[in-house]
Formats: sequence, C-alpha cells, structure tokens
Amino acid sequence: MGGGSNAIGLFHAFLRDADVKMVGIEAGGRGNGLGEHAARLGVLQGFTGARPGVLQGTYTYVLQDEDGQIALTHSISAGLDYPAIGPEHAWLADQNRASYAAVSDDEALAAASLLARTEGIIPALESAHALAGLVSRLSGLRKDDLIILNVSGRGDKDMDTYKRLL
Repeated sequence: MGGGSNAIGLFHAFLRDADVKMVGIEAGGRGNGLGEHAARLGVLQGFTGARPGVLQGTYTYVLQDEDGQIALTHSISAGLDYPAIGPEHAWLADQNRASYAAVSDDEALAAASLLARTEGIIPALESAHALAGLVSRLSGLRKDDLIILNVSGRGDKDMDTYKRLL
C-alpha cells in the first residue's frame, strides 16, 4: 500500500459496487513493533503505532510515537516504507468498505519467488506484498471467485535486493 495511490487507482472503479471486496496489503516488515513495519491499518494484526495525525498536510492514520513524532518505518520495499496512508484508504477502512492486512518481508520475498518460478514474472517488491496477501487468502476462496491483483511495478529495480536475500 505505501501511501496507496496505485491501490486507490484500482479501487476507484469498484467503490460503488458493494459486491466487490477490496483488500489492501501493507508492509508488515520484520515485526509488529513501532519502527519494524509500515502497517498503518494493521491494528487487528497487532501492529502498533498508527493513530490519526497529520503528515504532509493530510489528516490520516500515521505511524507515530507517544509524543506524536513521526515514527521510523521498515519495509523491504522502499515504495512501501512510508509512515502514513492516503486519506482515501483511511476513510475506506473507517467505513468498512475495504479491508487491510499486512504481510512480512519474508512473505513478500516468497511470493515474488513463486511468481517468478511459475509465471516468469519478476514483480516489484510492492506488488510482491499484494501477491503474498492473495496467497495467504487462497484457502478461503471459491473456485469461481474472480480476483484482480494489482501488479503495479517491475522487479528489475529490486534485483539487488532479490539477489542479496534470495
């Protein structure tokens, strides 16, 4: 998700269709403590530090310390390593129109490896998080469910990370 601009671009077409379930996947990083992740809406999964606040002129959910100072974040993906979520996503979460979950760095790497092996596609690390979120939900899907997965970037920019960690 990062700030959520790619996701909101996809979600926008389905906002008025209540039959469409929208799921955003955030960066769970390497743990659920403040500074270990970038999961602003992952409270139900035990991620800490997010609460309403203002960052860069926007009132939304922001990872912050007890004094309201912007917290450090962590994600294997630079594109997801951001302490706030776009206000549209904060509103969708508050309205229960979209749900949000987080996956770890390791889960994202495993999903990227799976996609590369099975489809020959090397996804951007941002998209690998979305894929990991889908993989974790496969057992709850029916055979006739239709899924749209937003693969929004190329993995060539992440090859150094892939090479180092895989």
